[in-house]
Amino acid sequence: MSTARARHIPVKSKRQCLELLEKINTDTDFAEVAKDYSLCPSGQKGGDPGEFKPGMTVKEFDKVVFSGNIGEVYGPVQTQFGYHLIEILSRS
Repeated sequence: MSTARARHIPVKSKRQCLELLEKINTDTDFAEVAKDYSLCPSGQKGGDPGEFKPGMTVKEFDKVVFSGNIGEVYGPVQTQFGYHLIEILSRS
């Protein structure tokens, strides 16, 4: 079974998610944005919740992480926990 690593930044609104994406796209480090804005405890680790397998996260998150391009940032991705920016780090 495959595993993946991804960083994420969950926030409450789509608007805030888009604003943070703009910061990241204009050379602000993803990890720094996660530390400053993430609603998840993983934000203090730069948004990195660790390695996971399909089914360990909500389906919307899994879909992006297990089908998107490694190294890219995706979002806003809406889940029951809010809106996320997701950076895919690796898959194996």
